[in-house]
Amino acid sequence: MDFDYSDRCKELRNRLLAFMDEHIYPNEKAYKQEIDANGVAGNRWVPTEIIERLKPLAREQGLWNLFLPKSRRAPEGLSNLDYAPLCEIMGRVGWAPEVFNCGAPDTGNMETLERYASEEHKTQWLEPLLRGEIRSAFAMTEPDVASSDATNIATRIERDGDEYVINGHKWWISGAGDPRCQIYIVMGKTDPTAARHQQQSMILVPANTPGITVKRPLPVFGYDDAPHGHCEILFENVRVPAANMLLGEGRGFEIAQGRLGPGRIHHCMRAIGVAERALELMCKRLDSRVAFGKKISEQGVWRERIAESRIRIDTARLLTLKAAWMMDTVGNKVAAAEIAMIKVLAPNVAQQVLDWAIQAHGAGGVSDDFPLAYQWAGNRTLRLADGPDEVHRNAIAKVELAKYL
Repeated sequence: MDFDYSDRCKELRNRLLAFMDEHIYPNEKAYKQEIDANGVAGNRWVPTEIIERLKPLAREQGLWNLFLPKSRRAPEGLSNLDYAPLCEIMGRVGWAPEVFNCGAPDTGNMETLERYASEEHKTQWLEPLLRGEIRSAFAMTEPDVASSDATNIATRIERDGDEYVINGHKWWISGAGDPRCQIYIVMGKTDPTAARHQQQSMILVPANTPGITVKRPLPVFGYDDAPHGHCEILFENVRVPAANMLLGEGRGFEIAQGRLGPGRIHHCMRAIGVAERALELMCKRLDSRVAFGKKISEQGVWRERIAESRIRIDTARLLTLKAAWMMDTVGNKVAAAEIAMIKVLAPNVAQQVLDWAIQAHGAGGVSDDFPLAYQWAGNRTLRLADGPDEVHRNAIAKVELAKYL
């Protein structure tokens, strides 16, 4: 295994670090102030001027669409291994990935469109997404079923002549609150009588189609993530052309596996960035505070936690790099166990390091004066998003048991 980054990756990494120092970190407080000011003005759900101002700068510097490998529409895309350190850096600030057009769920949706959509739909939806002109959402999770078992997904997609009619109830649909969201990729059931993993399909649904109701944004520990949002949506007799079906009926699980592998590893890359920043803030805080006659950083318990944080972060990073390397060399299917392992490990490592960092900051750690509380809330969702820990652990156990049967 060779985990060394290419020369191009190293050069982009240096450029990205400089961009973060010059444009992202100095604007963290201003970003929050802009969101709050929009709320006072009566609408938190408008795109921020800060991000829109920074996007052209990122594109000019070649820091754009770095996530999408092997696409003629995005020749700047990197391998999974080369993208990993860049995604980690972007993950240090929650809103930064959008600046580089590398934010979820758009990355996963663009990968889905690149792999499975027709050329017509790529022109219609993928190209404006790659240009950063619109945003998208992925509608899978439902409130009335245990969506950790995707065979439970109950939304119906029924053929009616040259159209499909969609009826269903979705929630936690990230990105649906953004007024720029123009396309949903919807997972639903086309044939309840088919084999268990051939009942589901995925279909493209323009966001302005009649019958779609965005009921409300759902806050995460009190954070609504405006203007991105995680929304509850009703689909009531929503009609779209039959040509909007991706690959064909019954192939939803096939598409899901192609989409969720890269999505999961990107989450893990960003989670490592969150953990690194939490460790950095923790060390700086501990070294700037005195308690009981000496710096807190000199207290034995905190040195234990600092050391343990470094061990865990580097462990998670190495496993993430191994998974990325395998995805590049042998494919997502063969790397499935490694992807599942990092999806469990990385969010849990970040959660523990964040918890220690919050503790190190005292009361300040749970305030908005530092990014830790918001990062804790966002990272906690990763143990549920793209499959909960329990599902991934079960998949890992199956692979392990199969070695001895």
